[in-house]
Amino acid sequence: MLAVKDIRIGYKGGGLVLDDLEFNLGRGQLLAVLGPNGVGKTTLLRCINAMIKPWAGSVLVEDASVFHMTAAEIAKYLGYVAQRNEAGRMTAFDAVLLGRKPHLRWRVSREDLTKVSAVLHHLGLEHLALRHIDEMSGGELQKVCIARALVQEPQVLLLDEPTSSLDLKNQLDILGTIRRVAKQHGIAAVMTMHDLNLALRFADRFLFLKHGRVFACGRPDQVTAEMVQAVYDVQVDVLHHDGQVVVVPAANASTSAKRYSDRP
Repeated sequence: MLAVKDIRIGYKGGGLVLDDLEFNLGRGQLLAVLGPNGVGKTTLLRCINAMIKPWAGSVLVEDASVFHMTAAEIAKYLGYVAQRNEAGRMTAFDAVLLGRKPHLRWRVSREDLTKVSAVLHHLGLEHLALRHIDEMSGGELQKVCIARALVQEPQVLLLDEPTSSLDLKNQLDILGTIRRVAKQHGIAAVMTMHDLNLALRFADRFLFLKHGRVFACGRPDQVTAEMVQAVYDVQVDVLHHDGQVVVVPAANASTSAKRYSDRP
């Protein structure tokens, strides 16, 4: 479904951000892109969505290059949810309806309205349908933006820190919904995350970035303490509880973090 091949991205005067980056993702799979701040996670998503053109490499969706698609074609293939979203003066229903724009012909159809209502229902947003999004909390707005991306019916869903503004219950609800939708509709989903435990709980695969390169990639049950320590410079224990992988900072993690921060 999604193939990222030999991607190299840099900025003038700033050197390389991502180098020799490659991975594949199949239908129904959810990939968590992990790594410290500034490693290039958001840049990777923007490249997949053709918002940034790489120096080299390709991004293929069903064997079609996104860099050769029109904006309308990209919107049909890929749904993108940014980490920060602007709130305009429109209702949640209308904001989600905008996600149907790539599929509209002459007018909004009953089918379009039904799809919007269905997505609002699945995300538990029905009670917010007629509320203006500039009156919503950051978490509510984030859920509306995810709903707008889902109603596009994309082949690939890209989410930049989708749970950053949500409380624990809503984090679990949203990630559970993303995983369920990906499985049921055969969507390949890529999300950047900072919360390792949430990412490993819901993702089918993880990808650790370090110094702009793929450091490790695999299934959650393949994560080791050595991987996490190498990527984040923090000592951790990796435990298995009730079938889940859990990353726990070691007792001396704060001391270790101070030692690393003291490096010149």
